[in-house]
Order: sequence, then C-alpha cells, then structure tokens
Amino acid sequence: MSYKQDIHSSVDKNGLKTLDQWLKWIASVHPQEMALGLDRVKSVAERMGLSKPTCPLVIVGGTNGKGSCVASLEKIYSLQGYRTGAFTSPILFRHNELLRIQGQEVEDQEFCEAYAKIEAARAELILTAFEYHTLAAMEICSRHVLDIWILEVGLGGRLDAVNIMDADVAIVTSIGIDHVDWLGSTRELIGTEKAGIFRSHCPAICGDTEPPNSLAEYARKLSSPFYCQGKEFSFLINKDSWEWRGENSAYAQLPFSQLAVQNISTALMAVEILQTRLPVSEEVIRQAIKTVSIPGRIEIIPGPVTEIHDVSHNPAAVAFLSQRMQQLSCQGKTRAVFSMLGDKDIAGSLREIKMLIDEWVVAPLGVPRAASREQLVQAFQAEGISAVTYFDSVKQAAEVARKVSQENDRLLVFGSFHTVALFKSAH
Repeated sequence: MSYKQDIHSSVDKNGLKTLDQWLKWIASVHPQEMALGLDRVKSVAERMGLSKPTCPLVIVGGTNGKGSCVASLEKIYSLQGYRTGAFTSPILFRHNELLRIQGQEVEDQEFCEAYAKIEAARAELILTAFEYHTLAAMEICSRHVLDIWILEVGLGGRLDAVNIMDADVAIVTSIGIDHVDWLGSTRELIGTEKAGIFRSHCPAICGDTEPPNSLAEYARKLSSPFYCQGKEFSFLINKDSWEWRGENSAYAQLPFSQLAVQNISTALMAVEILQTRLPVSEEVIRQAIKTVSIPGRIEIIPGPVTEIHDVSHNPAAVAFLSQRMQQLSCQGKTRAVFSMLGDKDIAGSLREIKMLIDEWVVAPLGVPRAASREQLVQAFQAEGISAVTYFDSVKQAAEVARKVSQENDRLLVFGSFHTVALFKSAH
C-alpha cells in the first residue's frame, strides 16, 4: 500500500467530530509544513466546486505588513456596513483567528463542516495544513453572502494556495529578505514570487516605497495598472496627524493608530480603486483608522512596567519596531524577552534593535523550526551582545522578566508569533 493510500484509509472520517480532532488529523496528513505549488490544491478546489466570488476579491501578499493591511481593509468596509470575509495568518491563540466573517471569528462547527467537504473531495491528493485552512476559508466564505473577500497570502505569492483564485485587486505590502530557501536570496527574486498574485489588466498595488524592478516589470507584462507607494499614492506624517493622497482623493489630519501608517496607506489605495463598486465615506475611513488594531503588532500595554508585544520576525520588521521604540519615552530600563525560528536571520534582526535594549531574556520556542539555544547563543555572540540570560522556555523567561522589572521599566516581547503567544499565555 502506498503512503498516500495508507494515510487516506487510516482515518475514520465519522470519528472526527470536534475542531481539535480535525486539526490533529490535518497535521498528520502531510509530513511537511510547507509544499509550494498550486496543482494539488487547485484540483481539490475544483472538485469542491469552489470558484471566484462575484463580489470583489482582494489578495494581500508581501514580506511585512500583510496582517495590518488586511485588518485595515476589513475595518473600513465593516464600518461602512459591508459584509466582509477576512482570512489571515499566523494565529496567536486559537485556530478560529484565521477567518473572520463580518468581523467575528468563525465557529468550530463551520470549520469542521468545511474540512469534511475537503476530505471528501481530496481523495488521493495530499494537502498541507495551510492548504486545508485556505480551502476551508474559501469554502466558508462562499457559504455566506459577502460584499468583499480579503485573503492574505501565507508564503510568497506565485505558488501560495491563496493564489488559486484571481484577485480583483492584488496588494504587495513590502519586499524584504525572508524565506530565502523558498523564495530566493535577493529582493528581485522575491519580488517576482510576490508579484505572482497579479492578474492581467487588474490593479496591482505596491506598498513598498523602493520596490525591486521585478515587481513593476511583472505588472507591465500583464498590462496591470500599477500603483506604487510614493508615486501613484503617498502619505506624509506630521507632528500630530498624517495625510494621504491618491489619484482621485486626499485626506488631511488623519489620526494615528496602533498600525503602521505605511500599511494603512496601502489599504487606502485599494479602497480608492474599489470606490465605484464599494463606496466608502471619508468619515468611515477616519473612524476605521482611529480604531483598527491587531494583537501583537506593536501592541502597547500600559502599566507600572509598560509592555510592548510585537510579532516582528525578520530584520525589516524589527527595523520598523526599532524606529517606533525610539519614539516612545522610557525612564527606566528596556528589557527584551526574545526568541525566533531557526530559519530566520536572527543576527540581522538583533542588529536592528540591540542599541535600544539594556538586558535580554532569551529561550528557545519549543516548536517545530524553532532556533535552538545554540543558534540563539551564536547570534548574540555574533552581534557582541553580552547582557543576555538564557532559559529553557519562554514561560520561564517571561516569569523572570516580569519579576525583575521595576516601575518605569519597559518590557519588549518580540521575535515571532510564537514568542508573543507563549509570553501572553504565561500570564
């Protein structure tokens, strides 16, 4: 019996009743966490009868800022009264965070029903966990009467499961060096992979102010209208507010929010493009910007010891975190609880922020792909950082960091979604 036949026949589908049971089964189906390529997932989608929605579909890719862009679009359209579906990843605490329908996390039962339909359709084909989740999100969205779908790319773009559908508007938020084993080691190569979500004659948006040439060239070959930050649209930050300019509209004295202005600016370009199909008022845009937030994105928790939680996990994201940290005052010490995955540029990330940290509290994550203690030690040594204490777990690190922090100190937690989630759960 082949591996595929064995894995398919070994599960009693009728025994899978809860979401937890489904997730454990899904995790066992494919031996690899990632397997890029669209053939398998596209075949299953066709068997399921999944097709592009009749409402606008926005696909959001990029190295950093994807989640913020998705959240901004979701908030704007929800406040205007439109029915939204938003698929985003990774998650912090529970699986249901992956998909929101009209701003609410999807319940367990809907996921179970979607996974059962996928299981019935896939037959001999093997799917990764992300492919299961992407198909489930599309299936659930198709069951609801929605005005807009907003789907976030998991990795890359060209070969990501989300890309089985054709975007009405495709967004690439930024291009940085990350996932080099999968996407390439230069911004030009990575740009080509990210641009794979562009479609012929459909608007393509780039939120990066200095995109690689490959991105614009890809759009040109497809005859896709290309909108680039700093050219076709732009933002300007003032002391107490910021302003935005597009091709057909402009907004002054916009409020700041938890999210990066650059990412909100990128979302606003998509809103402008879709104005004829989904009109949005300036009043709603202002209210959405003021209230939008995402757990773990430069999340500031005030108190005697200020906590800052951020899921930044590559040098570009940490550089933005560093810039934001410099704008925040601190009378005491800055202490960092830190860990990363082993396939990330750990030393490069430390380099971007090490001058702002007085003491480091570090531990391995204890998850697949986690950096080992030895990898973490080597990265800190490479950057000449000596004020480091190592622990066996993030929970231990969190407990010690909270214990030694004094009033007016600040505690920064960053390096991975896992780091932030483990720290929060250690409360």
